[in-house]
Amino acid sequence: MTGDDAQLQRLRFLARVVQRESKHLLTTDRRVFAKPFTQDRAKALADDVELAERVEAFAARFGRLQDTLGDKLIPALLRALGEPVGAAIDNLDRAERLGWLPSSEQWLIVRRLRNQMVHDYIEDPAILASALQMAHMQVPMLIEASRALLEELDRRGWGSP
Repeated sequence: MTGDDAQLQRLRFLARVVQRESKHLLTTDRRVFAKPFTQDRAKALADDVELAERVEAFAARFGRLQDTLGDKLIPALLRALGEPVGAAIDNLDRAERLGWLPSSEQWLIVRRLRNQMVHDYIEDPAILASALQMAHMQVPMLIEASRALLEELDRRGWGSP
């Protein structure tokens, strides 16, 4: 590691956060998608408070895990390795080349899904239903990226103690 103890502590903190966020996302994913999320289910959100809370939790956890990985852990790990840290797309491309992400392009598509879930659902239940189903299909990619990054940290002795 090219940095100091603070850098190591930051990596360990982020590893713990990613472990927790991955676990919570998987739990919420199972609860929301026990059956397909259809346009009718999206329309029912106005009256089904429990479902609405689960959907909110899913969208928040999905976005939070992606943010933690892409905006925090990847740059911190690159920095610790002495790699250049640049614009998000450059960091994602580097993470792909290092085998931590399957595709930086897929990552950006998932980012757009996150934005749709957060911003567009109030106006159009069809967009929400589609975005949620597509996000659900991308959860394995986020979990796999989490696993790959955590394994990289562990391999180097930088994971949570």
